[in-house]
Amino acid sequence: MPRRTGSVTVDEFARLPDDDFRYELVAGVVHRMSPVGARHGVVTLRLGAALTAWAERHRAGAVMTETGFVLAIDPDTVLAPDLSFVRRERIPASGLPASFWRGAPDFAVEVLSLDDRQAEVAAKVREYLSHGVTLVWVIDPSARTVTVHRPAAPPEMLTGDRVLDGGNVLAGFEIPAGRLFLEI
Repeated sequence: MPRRTGSVTVDEFARLPDDDFRYELVAGVVHRMSPVGARHGVVTLRLGAALTAWAERHRAGAVMTETGFVLAIDPDTVLAPDLSFVRRERIPASGLPASFWRGAPDFAVEVLSLDDRQAEVAAKVREYLSHGVTLVWVIDPSARTVTVHRPAAPPEMLTGDRVLDGGNVLAGFEIPAGRLFLEI
């Protein structure tokens, strides 16, 4: 991932020109990410559609894709999970912000791409959990697995025959892990 040197603030990061790449800000350093592949897109959309239907049915909150979450200031960190969820009671009366969300989502999903490095993904998961995310799923389309991360608990890897559930974060949400990996 190409990186821009120097310490960049959230405000400077928000003003970067749109060049069709995706970026994250980690401890003041801008990280450029490659566009995702087709399998990544299908898995993300499949889970996103199921989550959105659940959230709307239960009036539970907002499901978002690639939304920037400001997790830390000085040095600034803005991560953008592939999918995220924020509980309804955390959404301001004025509605969803047009800019980055200040704070962590309740739930974050990272769908692995071919160029993702295990150490970088593990660092993201630690960052999410240390800033208040209560449930993180890391989906590996190639291995057809979902690894579930919760604070102060060991990760749990699920395969196609297991049912993913949202626990206390997404009460009542369930989806068979294998449904995420169905071929078209």
